[in-house]
Amino acid sequence: MKIFRTIGSLAFVLGLFTTIFAGMPWLVVVEDDPVIPWWFRIAIFSILGGILIVLAAVAIEQRKAKATVGEIPPARSGSRMLLINSTDIPGREPTDILGLVKGHTIYAIWLGKDLSALLRLVLGGELTEYTEMIGRARQLATDRMIAQAEKLGADAIINVRYMTNSVVGSAAELLAYGTAVKLSK
Repeated sequence: MKIFRTIGSLAFVLGLFTTIFAGMPWLVVVEDDPVIPWWFRIAIFSILGGILIVLAAVAIEQRKAKATVGEIPPARSGSRMLLINSTDIPGREPTDILGLVKGHTIYAIWLGKDLSALLRLVLGGELTEYTEMIGRARQLATDRMIAQAEKLGADAIINVRYMTNSVVGSAAELLAYGTAVKLSK
C-alpha cells in the first residue's frame, strides 16, 4: 500500500504544480477562450485522482490493521516489567544499567471524531476524542518501550518520562523513555 500512497502523492503534487505554475498563467493570458487544454485537464484529474488513491490506500491499510491487530491492547498482560518514574526502588537496587529504552508513536483520529471534538470546543466539556487518542498513543509507546527493555533482559525501567508534541492537525507524537536496569534479588 505504501507504493500506492507514494504514487497518489506524486500525482497530487505534479498536478498541483502544473495547475499553479502553468495553468494559472494560461488562464490569465487566455481570458475569453472556453477551450481547456488537455494538459490542464490532466493536471486537475491528477490532483483529484491522487487524493482518491491516497485515501483508498489509507483506508485499506486501516482495515487490514484492524483485522489483524484489532484494538491496541490495554496493557502487556505477560510483562512483569517494573516501571517507575524515579531512580529509587524500595527494597531493591539497580545492579546493571542496560541503557536508554524508548517507545515512539504518532497517532491521529479520523476526521469525524476531529469534527465532533471541534464542536465540543464551542459547547465546552472534555474533549473525549483527544483524551482517548492520547491514552492509546501513550499505551502503544509504553508497550514499545517495554518490548525494547525486554530484549535487553531488563527487570525494570527507571526514570520513566513521557513527551508529547503536536505534529500536524490533530496528530500527536508521543515518546516514552526511561533507563533499563537489572535489579538485585
